[in-house]
Amino acid sequence: MQMATTVLSVTSAASVAATARATAPLCQMDALGTAAVSVVQPPPAYNSWPMVQALGSRLVCAYSRGSAHTTGEGARGVYVRVSDDGANTWSDERCICNSPDWGEVTVGKGLDESGAMLLWIRRQDKRGWGAGTFHDLWRSADGLAWEKIASPDLDPHPIQITDVFAVPGKGLVSLWFAGSYDKDAADKSWGFLASADGGRTWTQRMVERGLSRDEWPTEPCGLPLGGGRILVVARSEGMPYQFQITSEDGGETWKREKTNISDVSASTPSLLLDPATGTVFLYYYQRGARLLKRRVADAGAIFDAPLAWPEPEVLARGHEERPYDAGNVNATSAGDRHFAATYSGTKTDAAVFVVAAPLSPSTVMNGKEPPDNTGQDNS
Repeated sequence: MQMATTVLSVTSAASVAATARATAPLCQMDALGTAAVSVVQPPPAYNSWPMVQALGSRLVCAYSRGSAHTTGEGARGVYVRVSDDGANTWSDERCICNSPDWGEVTVGKGLDESGAMLLWIRRQDKRGWGAGTFHDLWRSADGLAWEKIASPDLDPHPIQITDVFAVPGKGLVSLWFAGSYDKDAADKSWGFLASADGGRTWTQRMVERGLSRDEWPTEPCGLPLGGGRILVVARSEGMPYQFQITSEDGGETWKREKTNISDVSASTPSLLLDPATGTVFLYYYQRGARLLKRRVADAGAIFDAPLAWPEPEVLARGHEERPYDAGNVNATSAGDRHFAATYSGTKTDAAVFVVAAPLSPSTVMNGKEPPDNTGQDNS
């Protein structure tokens, strides 16, 4: 295995606020209700697709940077900052990996059995999806020093491997999806990976194959609920709904259904559970409307009722001109707050943000979408 040595500081934390102000408003995010927004990494460059994870009281935010909304350019690498004060301030930036031969993107995160952070990083060359796409798993005990511990040989090559979670009897699990984005090709599939040795080796399992684009669950997020139950929410490509996928036997069998969540546009979901109350929190970004949202539900009430998700709460608003220059929320829980990482910007410059939200719903914004008076056209 390869030990990461690329821990050189690239951008000082002291310059973040000034740079963010200079690039407003297009690379800006406004907090709504009781939420709070912090800038992790401002422009210049296209900072995007962040992952955030709590390591004890420390927050770790890893993200990818390139020149545009592209995934395979050699200039795109992966960077990280940490916060020890609840996302009020962030450390100097460190580089996890940046090879000139690959475009590297953060795609999934989680914890291993010892509590260390795991981070899936996708490598892509000019061949694109399929033969030109690979995934590496990196590990860090403190969010600053990183070691690459796995590069699994997979067939099919996933477009993306998502967040890591633990399933009794299987060990660590990550969901994946593969295929092409061609709407006419029924070449799409999804499944999961399982590791019994802390992420060093992985076994790949296919759940569904031969799917059309309308049937294809992409960028899925899994959440174990206990008792063999696993709840998954996945985005759809070009369709006005998210998918809900459930298992009652620890991942041996699965059921995929459409939800009543229609305020979406290629909206990547992120799920969190409050185990004390059985409450599920679903975070996502409504592209086009420029709104970061969450839905809060009782796990037992929605597990067999995917059309019963409650109305959303609006937490923040972006200012991007193009819908795809924002989104892809990833969330974590720390103390009495949740922290959701996302990005927003222009076609060449974007900023990474972390939005902090209390677990209790906002009395101002719950179930309501605020008016957008920026005068920008998302059509």
